Amino acid sequence: MPNIKAAIKWTLQTEKRTHRNLDVKTRLKTLFKKAKAGTITGSAVEAQFDKAAQKGIIHPNKAARKKSRLVKAIRVAAAASAAAAAAPPKPARSKATAKKK
Repeated sequence: MPNIKAAIKWTLQTEKRTHRNLDVKTRLKTLFKKAKAGTITGSAVEAQFDKAAQKGIIHPNKAARKKSRLVKAIRVAAAASAAAAAAPPKPARSKATAKKK
């Protein structure tokens, strides 16, 4: 424990900031996962990444990288769902045509 009163205050401030920043980072990770799954919109998540970068919680390049990967993941998911919807269903195999051991 510090002996100087100002150092005690610095320690408390650092603990508060660390806790607050950790909460924001955790929330960003959760939002990213939800947007990737299609639960929420990507634009809302991008805004949160920009806000965190502006406040200095994460590096601006990290925010840009995460936003880029999010857009790519959303596009891939949309393409996969479109392909699945357009593909005809596979016919069921009967036991007679199945391979025998």
